[in-house]
Amino acid sequence: MKLIMAIVSSDDSSKVLSALTKKGFQVTKLASTGGFLLSGNTTFIVGTEDEKVDEAIEVIHGASKQRTQMVPSSVSYSAGLYTSFPVEVTIGGATIFVLDVQRFEKF
Repeated sequence: MKLIMAIVSSDDSSKVLSALTKKGFQVTKLASTGGFLLSGNTTFIVGTEDEKVDEAIEVIHGASKQRTQMVPSSVSYSAGLYTSFPVEVTIGGATIFVLDVQRFEKF
């Protein structure tokens, strides 16, 4: 048995949850924050059989898309002068961890 932890953008959260449950995976959803922009994320925890791990990852990948966003950036010049200009960064997608499960009980 494996435990999948998938961290996705909150923008993709409902799509990922819907896609996983439609395929029969039991999912626990946790709100989380972090990353470069400290934006909202959702962490999904999925317990599944070893042979279904690739299917779950494909489902998550299909429902969470990377996209670009413009964010302000500051540059410092001498004598305390600052200027701000937009920088394009990639956001979204998923970060996935797959862990071995030593013991599983459901009651």
